[in-house]
Amino acid sequence: MGKKIILSGFIWGILSQATVAGAATVLNEPDSVNLLSYGTAKNNSHNGLHFAWSRDKKNWSSIGNEFSYLKSDYGRWGSEKRMMTPVVFRGPDGQWQCVWGLNEREKLFAHASSKDLVYWGRQSYPEVKKGTNVLRPVVQYDAKSAQYTITYTDAAGKYYRVTTKEFKTYSPVTEVSAAEYKSANQTVALPGGEVAGQVHRVAWPEVDQLIKTYELKQYKSSQYGETTAQDAQRFAGLKPVEAKISLQAANSKPISDLLVGVFFEDLNYAADGGLYAELIQNRDFEYDPSDKEGHDKNWTSTHSWSLKGDNTTLAIETAAPVHPNNPHYAVLDTKVPGAALANTGFDGIAVKKGERYTFSLFTKQLQGKAGKLQVRLVSDKLGVLAQTTVNTSAKGWKTATAVLTPSAQAADARLEVQPLSAGRVALDMFSLFPQKTFKGRKNGLRADLAQTIADLHPRFVRFPGGCVAHGDGLGNIYHWKNTIGPLEARKPQRNLWGYHQTAGLGYFEYFQFCEDVGAIPVPVVAAGVPCQNSGVGGGGQQGGIPMSEMGAYVQDILDLVEYANGSVHTKWGKKRAEAGHPEPFNLKYIGVGNEDLITDVFEERFTMIYKALQDKHPEITVIGTVGPFSEGTDYVEGWQIASKLNIPIVDEHYYQPPGWFIHNQDYYDRYDRSKSKVYLGEYAAHLPGRPNNLETALAEALYLTSVERNGDIVSMASYAPLLAKEGHTQWNPDLIYFNNTEVKPTVGYEVQKLFGQNAGTDYLPSTVQLSNNQEAVRKRIAVSVVRDVKSKDLIVKMVNLLPVPVATSLDLAGFNMAGAKAVKTVLQGNPTDKNLKPSATTLTLADSTNTELPAYSCTVLRIKNKSSK
Repeated sequence: MGKKIILSGFIWGILSQATVAGAATVLNEPDSVNLLSYGTAKNNSHNGLHFAWSRDKKNWSSIGNEFSYLKSDYGRWGSEKRMMTPVVFRGPDGQWQCVWGLNEREKLFAHASSKDLVYWGRQSYPEVKKGTNVLRPVVQYDAKSAQYTITYTDAAGKYYRVTTKEFKTYSPVTEVSAAEYKSANQTVALPGGEVAGQVHRVAWPEVDQLIKTYELKQYKSSQYGETTAQDAQRFAGLKPVEAKISLQAANSKPISDLLVGVFFEDLNYAADGGLYAELIQNRDFEYDPSDKEGHDKNWTSTHSWSLKGDNTTLAIETAAPVHPNNPHYAVLDTKVPGAALANTGFDGIAVKKGERYTFSLFTKQLQGKAGKLQVRLVSDKLGVLAQTTVNTSAKGWKTATAVLTPSAQAADARLEVQPLSAGRVALDMFSLFPQKTFKGRKNGLRADLAQTIADLHPRFVRFPGGCVAHGDGLGNIYHWKNTIGPLEARKPQRNLWGYHQTAGLGYFEYFQFCEDVGAIPVPVVAAGVPCQNSGVGGGGQQGGIPMSEMGAYVQDILDLVEYANGSVHTKWGKKRAEAGHPEPFNLKYIGVGNEDLITDVFEERFTMIYKALQDKHPEITVIGTVGPFSEGTDYVEGWQIASKLNIPIVDEHYYQPPGWFIHNQDYYDRYDRSKSKVYLGEYAAHLPGRPNNLETALAEALYLTSVERNGDIVSMASYAPLLAKEGHTQWNPDLIYFNNTEVKPTVGYEVQKLFGQNAGTDYLPSTVQLSNNQEAVRKRIAVSVVRDVKSKDLIVKMVNLLPVPVATSLDLAGFNMAGAKAVKTVLQGNPTDKNLKPSATTLTLADSTNTELPAYSCTVLRIKNKSSK
């Protein structure tokens, strides 16, 4: 990939300069030395592969104080991704091979290879058929057979052997004697204690490269660790800065008109209990202990439900459900009326005085005559807020509906349903829905939360994830067909983030929301593999959908295109029409994969999906994936696949400290314009403690000016995550926090809104002359100028991440802007501030406009086209 080559050249250029500078000492360097490769059990074997070197095998120097040159990618972060007893071996072709154990329970080992010990390629996790597990694998090469032998032991103390020529295909496992297990490990005394590993004789430049790699990493870590907390020292004595900004209109270039969007994932209770307006929790009695992997004994079919009163029992049954996809339902057996089934919603049910709420449920009388149910909303503080009655059904499952209008506003309401006659009645699919949803949609979205998202003016919405899209193990992959149609027919499932998804907010609702906010839909489907953080069915993504089943999976993706765009006369277009939308949703993009491990298993399945979409739907633009980081194996290997297949767009993700965004404003300047375009699908600035404050927001604003500058290569960008419910967050920071009654946009949200509401279609290059050219000063002042082709407005974004103001002089000569009106919007404060709002004023411009950028601020100057009214 062109960009990677350029970046590598840049990095090694620095190292080469260092080598030249120290040329006088080259003659004193050894021709070759001893190199120790080893791992330790520290941090539960999470620390990866280390190196040390010695001239004489007696005095050893650790390289980088056990810096990790290779880490395992198998399994979940935290509990897995362990490297146990790594063995490094150099083959006859000069290629380094590394094999290691993964854990104490599985019949797998891991493998990766490298040309230089610095960059390690794809990892694989071969499965063996014999033994209880794989412990302490060792590697040997047999020149006669030209094959590698991997020998391992297991927990039972037996020994086994498997052979391979290329670490892709393996022979059947055979049991061997203990005498045939030959470890090349040597025990070496390092400054930190004794370790066991393999000793290799290597040329000094190989060790020198390892050392310089570590030193460069340390240098960049120091840069990226810069925060505003150090500004008093970093900028001691700094005087206000002057900046002269000159525009180069003749060099303007078109940029993407989809640059700013949003990414929605059902994380932090963003859907149920959040954006999805349903007020009843566990409405279908489908909560299951497996949703939380058995960690919560109360997470059962009756979670959020209670029976209040006597002479009635509650049971959960499955004999004859409303629909097979929702097998559980409640049965109330009432001897003497008086008891009520109550639901507390999500942290209580918040209702507003005088607003109408639609109540519904399915009922089936099992014993006794059909009767009535009293339905009421009750507050502990205010008493009964609203009540009505509905009839039960004597002839199978039927829906009953009613409208409840609270007499007072309350945040602590609960729903109570009381049988008014004796008998056994089955109940399922309870619902309490505000009629005032976003855009008045049935089964719609919480109005204030949806409007807050709409106010960002997103040009696209990526959904439903994220990690949610490809799930925890193959059985947890998100299948769009399970989320459409009648609510009782949708198939709920465990949420990868540790709770439950009802699928009430499904693909139809996602498409409808995109249309309602004027954004294009960007659905993401799994690339035939589960999340690389999976802990179910084997760790990581080595366990893809069996190839024998991939045809059906690919067809599901093709059916998605038909559902979104097909005519009402097609099978899936008809289902869209039946849901209330006969017109196509105008789907143009599909993301395939998310932060995947780029393995052979992944590539085989991704390629199959990509080629099928190319063949059947060339009008659809596929967005590929290059892993979760801005560098590393997944990034490099993902880009290589993108180049090989000519994928139009790839999805990049990175969460970095503010210093990374400050020092990487040229990140996309270096990209090869002949390669794939980029969707920056997930990014955010992270400080220790994970606050969303002005410092992180301005670091993101600074970086977004460079994204606009590179809007010819970066097609889309979306901050992540979007939503978080207070008290239920699995991830911080987030863009918008909320509870049942309030929406709390962050200061980071305000930056995203400034860029979203002031996006452009053409980028106008500019030169910025500063009165102070210190690098630290220069990197904390950024300017981006765009023009909106529709309004013809000129939009100037200016970011000042310095502790002093910047006096700018904007040269508008040649733009005929004298006398034009402009709206100046400023977001400013202290770096630690979390609750800030921008302020706006109206100006009349001259040919040269002077604007002061306050310390720690983002300023947007929107200059109105004089011909516009």
